[in-house]
Amino acid sequence: MKASELREMSDDQLKATLKDTAESLFRLSMQAQTERLDAPSELSKQRRLIARIKTIQHERLAASVTEEVAT
Repeated sequence: MKASELREMSDDQLKATLKDTAESLFRLSMQAQTERLDAPSELSKQRRLIARIKTIQHERLAASVTEEVAT
């Protein structure tokens, strides 16, 4: 998922996507420890997606704080 697609999402949708991605990453991590993964690159893809979501959430939080301070 691209950052532009994530930016179009609402805050609630981002939270849900973050939760689903974190759960998926947990399952993949457990699978990697117990058996072979079909696509080991999927771990890094999930980590990057989580980082993108958290970055967008932080940007929105910083923007809202800046707006409050300006008023």
